Amino acid sequence: MFNKVLIANRGEIALRVLRACKELGIQTVAVHSTADSEAMHVKLADESVCIGPPASRDSYLNIHQIVAACEITGADAIHPGYGFLSENAKFAEILEAHNIAFIGPKAEHIRTMGDKIEAKRTAARLGIPVVPGSEGGVTDPNQAKRIAGDIGYPVIIKAAAGGGGRGMKVARDESELKAAFQTARSEAGAAFGDDAVYIEKYLGKPRHIEVQVVGDGKGNAVHLGERDCSLQRRHQKVWEEANSPALNSDARARIGEICSKAVAEMGYSGAGTVEFLYEDGEFYFIEMNTRLQVEHPVTEAITGIDLVHEQISVASGGNLSVKQSEIEFHGHAIECRINAENARTFVPSPGVIKHFHTPGGLGIRVDSGVYSGYRIPPYYDSLIGKLIVHGRNRVECLMRLRRALDEFVVDGIDTTLPLFRDLVSNKDIADGKYDIHWLESYLADG
Repeated sequence: MFNKVLIANRGEIALRVLRACKELGIQTVAVHSTADSEAMHVKLADESVCIGPPASRDSYLNIHQIVAACEITGADAIHPGYGFLSENAKFAEILEAHNIAFIGPKAEHIRTMGDKIEAKRTAARLGIPVVPGSEGGVTDPNQAKRIAGDIGYPVIIKAAAGGGGRGMKVARDESELKAAFQTARSEAGAAFGDDAVYIEKYLGKPRHIEVQVVGDGKGNAVHLGERDCSLQRRHQKVWEEANSPALNSDARARIGEICSKAVAEMGYSGAGTVEFLYEDGEFYFIEMNTRLQVEHPVTEAITGIDLVHEQISVASGGNLSVKQSEIEFHGHAIECRINAENARTFVPSPGVIKHFHTPGGLGIRVDSGVYSGYRIPPYYDSLIGKLIVHGRNRVECLMRLRRALDEFVVDGIDTTLPLFRDLVSNKDIADGKYDIHWLESYLADG
């Protein structure tokens, strides 16, 4: 086991990793920008190192400064959290060259799954069902036209190196294809420095289903069920739940087994998430995230398995704590991502939190790095906390969530709490009848 772990992140995920390390008896090092000197994880860590000014490129993305912080403090491992450097293959390789363990998968797996075209090829080779589409990058409009004609309209054009909805356009017929193709390439090049795109069949009203997997790097892997992340705004997840209201036990077991076998064959090490669109009883692979997900707590709630513990254990050469036959699913869990944003306009709302009171009681968990008097800086993601609720079934979970949202108080800034108070009382949500387009339609209707 590691002696000292440096946490190369900030906010609630840095605090989440810190807590796991403390439970395992591991010393912790917090790195922070000048804007985060008063952050909770900095206050609670055994040691802290300032790695630069507020801009992420000069601090949390500054590989040189982070490696130097390891050398100064004697940290023998780094946990990257999510975002920032968590899926940077070069970072993993640099750490290996400096004999610092990366608590995550091998660089080759990060690189393969970070390229959407190569990821799709790899998924198909491993027996994971994929969306019909181009086999590689497309640069010629005439080639795009032929491919779209073969798979049938509507089609979606995506940046090969992208995410978060950038470099992603839909063409519903041939007349829309040329403009959508050119715009997607232009956006992809501007956002990612790579204008390669690929074309896939566009599904009308799918769910977004993802399967949590963990591998030990020795050919063993398990799945921990699925999460439904269909409630999204601009391709950003807002509300996640486990298990999905759309799946039955047979579908759950089928896709889980496919995913665990695939990551075992890869020799994958650590936590990962295989993401799908699901429509008419069929799964279609869209990507694999080679890191811990924001929404991992709902999986922990229904399985009782600590995913960060598993990450740390396998990264240090240990084994998985459970076999597939030992994993049981209990009840239902929902996570709401609480952002410092106006609940109607979604304009960010940095500033001082005057009062912060979290709900409590059976089945309630709040992951947050903020506190009363904390100043939210304007430089980073607006996520300030996650409310995770667990119940014996989905009905109980929704009732408990409604109560918890009523107790949650954040004064001094705008938050998205009012949105969740509306959603939890909506009939479609209560019935589990929603897809990836539902939330944007709901918001558009006012």
